Amino acid sequence: MLARVLSFALDGISGYPVTVEANVSGGMPSFDIVGLPDAAVKESRERVRAALANSGFSMPFTRIIVNLAPADTKKTGPSFDLPIALAILYASEQLRGEPPEGMVLLGELSLGGELAPVRGALPMALSAVQQGYRRLLVPEQNAPELACAGGAQVFPAKSLRQVADVLEGRASLAAQPPKKFSDLLRAREDANDLSLVIGQSGAKRALEIAAAGAHSLLLVGPPGTGKTMLARCIPGLMPEMTLEESLETTRIHSAAGILPPGAGLLTSRPFRAPHHSASLAALVGGGRDAHPGEITLAHNGVLFLDELPEFQRDTLDGLRQPLEDGFVTISRANSRSSYPARAMLVASMNPCPCGYLGSRTHACRCTPQAVARYQGRVSGPLLDRIDLRVEVGEVPQEALRQGPGGETSAQVRARVTEARERQQKRYEGTGLYANAQIGARQLSRFCALDGEGEKLLAMAAERWGLSMRGRARVMKIARTIADLEGGGAIEARHVAEALQFRMGGIGRP
Repeated sequence: MLARVLSFALDGISGYPVTVEANVSGGMPSFDIVGLPDAAVKESRERVRAALANSGFSMPFTRIIVNLAPADTKKTGPSFDLPIALAILYASEQLRGEPPEGMVLLGELSLGGELAPVRGALPMALSAVQQGYRRLLVPEQNAPELACAGGAQVFPAKSLRQVADVLEGRASLAAQPPKKFSDLLRAREDANDLSLVIGQSGAKRALEIAAAGAHSLLLVGPPGTGKTMLARCIPGLMPEMTLEESLETTRIHSAAGILPPGAGLLTSRPFRAPHHSASLAALVGGGRDAHPGEITLAHNGVLFLDELPEFQRDTLDGLRQPLEDGFVTISRANSRSSYPARAMLVASMNPCPCGYLGSRTHACRCTPQAVARYQGRVSGPLLDRIDLRVEVGEVPQEALRQGPGGETSAQVRARVTEARERQQKRYEGTGLYANAQIGARQLSRFCALDGEGEKLLAMAAERWGLSMRGRARVMKIARTIADLEGGGAIEARHVAEALQFRMGGIGRP
């Protein structure tokens, strides 16, 4: 007998429908799964066999063929365990009636028949809703991440036995009540508050500008000056995530398999800080199955590269295209996946190998050649794509004795949020969300300078050899500074401050 149930498979951060067909017929006892299954799907045979036995059912002692259609796409992961088990039960008439029509079934089975969470539940659920499927039965650990998946009825289940009883009408399963996104937001408690950073007023100002315009940032200074602590303060300066940003971020983390079971929607902006030994595939994305990289996992948040010159140069250069385009496309022989990569790049580095070039308290031991080689590990094209470059100096002893103080992250975040709101209103209907996104066609429209500002920028470009990209980025930074002051016209003083942050750090402007 033949039975069909509906499931979904993961393709990048999207899903597509998969019909799970089970045919139980006469012949030599066997159990085959076809439809390009990977090793995890093939191993479903043993999990399903044990789960059926431990749930009060029996494995048919006959020929069983399970087909995962469409048959020309590779199926990965254990999320087909539950639909395979149910299709076999219907095909062997251990479950009466017809399989559920239009219900998407997802779930990994333990040997005891309990349902375990699956990777990518949210992206598959969102894709199912987009394609007209409104009912989803998932493991209860996956249910919290689907709380705000609008238009979907989510039924959380604990075991194969429970699902079978529900489908036969012997028990009922209540749908998870939908939640409002506002109910998921909690009062922000930032472990790295800006008020804990002693001194560094210039760097704090750069952080505010970077957060307000989503600009990339490079912090350069001797060891122990607070570069890492400053970088970790940035997520606390950024505005609260919207529902769309939260769904998009959670979707990525769910597809990558790093969303903790029962975690629900992510409401805090991600902060990713990979080690400098990370490979190109780990940073940008790739591998055998084209998994998302760190820059995608930092989408809508911050990608922090500490000790920037210690990364492999080709690894860093792989970031150039995602920083410009805001997405990564990974192509393989049998697949092609595109991942969003709209993350703020924040990097830190020492000015030289020993770290004390320009220090007031320690003598630098490096030769000019060693300094040039060290700074040359960061390519000019990548450096040119970093908007703000800030020198983080040593904090005077007097300031250390006074201790922490100054504005809190919440106070700065209020100004940043107002600046972002001005940008969203200005860019409504253009597809832009922040000043850092402004393209060449839109630059003259949104970043027009007054006469004095034009003269100042032209003089700086001639004196320091600003590239065309460098000029554009100065104009964007000046636009953000003006937005922080109320969103009026860009004046010469805004350009002057933008140039100050563009000329800091290392390398050519």
